[in-house]
Amino acid sequence: MKHYDVAVVGGGPAGMMAALRAGELGARVILLEKNQRLGIKLLATGGGRCNLTNQLEDKKEFAGRLGLNGKFLFSALHRFGPEETMDFFKERGLPLRVEGDKRVFPKSGQAADVLKILSAYLKESKVEVRLDSPVKALVKTGDKIEKIVLAGGGEIRADKYIITTGGRSYPATGSSGDGYEWLKKLGHTVVPVRPALAPVLIKNFFIKNLEGLSLSNIGIGVYAGNKKIIKKIGDLLFTAGGLSGPAILDLSRVLSGLPSGGTEIRLDFFPDLTEDELDKKIQGVFRAGNNKLLKNVLAGLVPARLFSVLADLLKIDGDKPVNTVARPERRRLVELFKNFSLVFNKVAGFDQAMVTAGGLDLKEVDPKTMRSKIVDNLFLAGEILDLDGPTGGFNLQIAWSTGYAAGTAAAAGNYRT
Repeated sequence: MKHYDVAVVGGGPAGMMAALRAGELGARVILLEKNQRLGIKLLATGGGRCNLTNQLEDKKEFAGRLGLNGKFLFSALHRFGPEETMDFFKERGLPLRVEGDKRVFPKSGQAADVLKILSAYLKESKVEVRLDSPVKALVKTGDKIEKIVLAGGGEIRADKYIITTGGRSYPATGSSGDGYEWLKKLGHTVVPVRPALAPVLIKNFFIKNLEGLSLSNIGIGVYAGNKKIIKKIGDLLFTAGGLSGPAILDLSRVLSGLPSGGTEIRLDFFPDLTEDELDKKIQGVFRAGNNKLLKNVLAGLVPARLFSVLADLLKIDGDKPVNTVARPERRRLVELFKNFSLVFNKVAGFDQAMVTAGGLDLKEVDPKTMRSKIVDNLFLAGEILDLDGPTGGFNLQIAWSTGYAAGTAAAAGNYRT
C-alpha cells in the first residue's frame, strides 16, 4: 500500500491550497474529494465571478473585520495574505482587477479561471488527486491519526493529515458537515454551527409588498430587547419574506446568534440627516409641491412602493394634497423614515448561506501551523474552523491563508510547537 507524507481531505479552496503548498515543498501528497470534480463551491463564489480576496493592506484591520476570532488569523495573514494571494495568481497568468470596497476578482470575471490555475498547479506540484472518494472515518491510535477509511472501500495512510471539508453552507456542493463529526470523535470541540452571509427573514406581513425593491446607503440597526447590538450603512434588497443584499448578508452573522423574540431590525432611510433636518427637507419639498398629491411629491425621496407601505402603516392618505398634511402627520412620517422597525424571524438556512459560522474551536488549533492541539498529526484549514468574515473576499482569504499555513507546516514536519 502506498504511503503518503500528507493526506488532504476536501478539494475546496483551502484543501487545494494546502495540497499544492505541501506538494511544492516536496511532500508526497494525496488530495481526496467526495465530488466528481474539485472546487465546486469555488465556482459559485462571487456570483460565479470569484471574489478571491480583499486588497485591504492593514492586516490588523483585515483580521478585525472577522470579529472576535479574527486575531487567530493574524499570523497566517502575515505569511500569506491578500498581497501574496494576488501575486500567486498573477504570477501564474491570471490578470486581476480591484473593484469597489477593494474586492479582487479575476479580470475575466470567471471563477473557472481561478480553478484552472489551482488545478494546473496541483498537477505541477505532483499532488495525486482522487475524486469521487468520500471518507467514511478517520482512525486514531493514541494521539495520532493512523489511517483514513474510504466509504467505497480502501484505506489511505499518511504521516500527516489535513482536514478541509468546509462547513454546511451550499449543501448542493457537497458541504454536509461530515468533518465536524470526525473532529468530535477525535476529541475536538465544535462550536455550534449556524448559517452566515444569508438572507434574513422578517415576521411583518407587509414585507412581501416590497419584494424586489433595492435601496442604497440605508442605515440598518440590529436591536435585541431594545438594546443596540450593531449598526451599519449599506445596500439592501427586499425579498418576499425578508431582506437580502450586501449589508444584510454581513449583519446575518450577528443575527444568526440572536433570538427571534425581541430582536428588531430598524431601517433609517436617511442616515445622513437628523429627524429635524429631514423634517425641514420634507417641508421644503411640500412647499415646492404646493397642492400636489402627497404620494407624488414624496416620489423623489422614496420609491412609490415603499411610500405606499409606510402610508398604510401610518394610515395617511397618499392622495391628499401636501398643503393639507398636518404637522403631526408629517412628524410621524419623518419618524418612520428614520426608524422603520421590522421584527426579526430568523436567518435563512444553510441552503441559502454563503458561509458557516461556528466550527472547530480555535483554542484547539495552533494559529501559526494550523496543527491540532488534540491530535498530533492533524491540521485544519478553511471553513471548518470557527472563523468567518463579511462579504468582499474575506472568506476566501481565510481559506488561502489557513490552507497555505497547514500545507507548509505539514510538509515540513513542523507539527510540534
